[in-house]
Amino acid sequence: MIREKLIWILWPSFIVAGVAEVLFFTAFDPQQLIVFEEPAAWSRIAVYSIGFFVFWALTAATSALTCFFQQTSAEINRCPLDAVDRPLGCPWREEDDGQ
Repeated sequence: MIREKLIWILWPSFIVAGVAEVLFFTAFDPQQLIVFEEPAAWSRIAVYSIGFFVFWALTAATSALTCFFQQTSAEINRCPLDAVDRPLGCPWREEDDGQ
């Protein structure tokens, strides 16, 4: 299940990051970018690589939020512990009446 969700998150975000990279660097020259009030002193390939990973991280974050918000409240609030392992006082704990 986790592997499947990672694929749902990372693959579309990879595609969108590639498109964003092309569109951004079609409009802006990497050698003319200003970073922290200084011209970027990196090579074009370094700027392209960093830009791609930044776009990928941003789009992966939006995809992850989409996957999170698709969950029902029951999925989000379910207890990860088995009923017998839940702490005392938990309303969903299976109580043993033979104490």
